[in-house]
Amino acid sequence: MCRQQGISAQIPCKVSLSGNCNKMTFKSAFEDLTRTTLQPISGMLGKLDYLSSLRVVGGCYVHWGLVRVHGESAAQQALAEAHRSMLTRILRCPLQRLVEDLEVSSQPKGITPQVYLQNLRLRTPDLLPPEPGAASARHFNSVLRALSSLAQTPGGATRPIA
Repeated sequence: MCRQQGISAQIPCKVSLSGNCNKMTFKSAFEDLTRTTLQPISGMLGKLDYLSSLRVVGGCYVHWGLVRVHGESAAQQALAEAHRSMLTRILRCPLQRLVEDLEVSSQPKGITPQVYLQNLRLRTPDLLPPEPGAASARHFNSVLRALSSLAQTPGGATRPIA
């Protein structure tokens, strides 16, 4: 099975239906997921939270629309790749940027960054993609612990999150 590494797979073609020409663009499942589903979700932590919420017992993902358009195998592959990619982005991100991301990710849920972070920490094992590797899991736990000790005040100083 071929796995795309974030490469665009758009194939423009013209389809003639009853003499009318329509231009259609086909997207890979990964591109469809990132551009259509994930783009409107606020923050990296919000996207990681969303992706992890699509996993069910046994590690498979459930996303009816993606499966319907791209098939089960392509959807599973795209969801797993997006999940791994988002975790990698978070682990490579400076803590100060993640403090800001925490604020952005918590706003759509209508809860404080502190409560959002507590909810994330309760779900830590479930937030990780399948087979994240021991180092990534430990690093992610360290990031969440560090975030729980930092917060941005309106004046710009950092303070511990309660």
